[in-house]
Amino acid sequence: MSITDDGRERKPASGFIDITGRDREGAAVVIELKAGEADRNAIGQILAYMGDLMATEKSVRGILIAGDFTPRAVAAARAARNVRLIRYGIRFSFAPARRPTQLQCGVISTLHSQ
Repeated sequence: MSITDDGRERKPASGFIDITGRDREGAAVVIELKAGEADRNAIGQILAYMGDLMATEKSVRGILIAGDFTPRAVAAARAARNVRLIRYGIRFSFAPARRPTQLQCGVISTLHSQ
């Protein structure tokens, strides 16, 4: 898939599409991003964007990306075959910073002087 929106939200009649792309088969792809949990309103939103693009595109599909989905969103997506739900996850890890050893300082100093 390639992104076709030049990094800007596309604005059809029904709102702002977060990301617009094109897949290998040439279909337009609407990608909607949600922070946290997406509900069935998000399904309606992406379907509206897809419907707008269907006026000029031969084939359109949608990808809804969220941290999680309500049961109602999952049920609504089952009826929309061209909408795919993708769950994202973020994991942070923290560790104390270590000071560089004398040898590491010498190596870093040598690398910077070259």
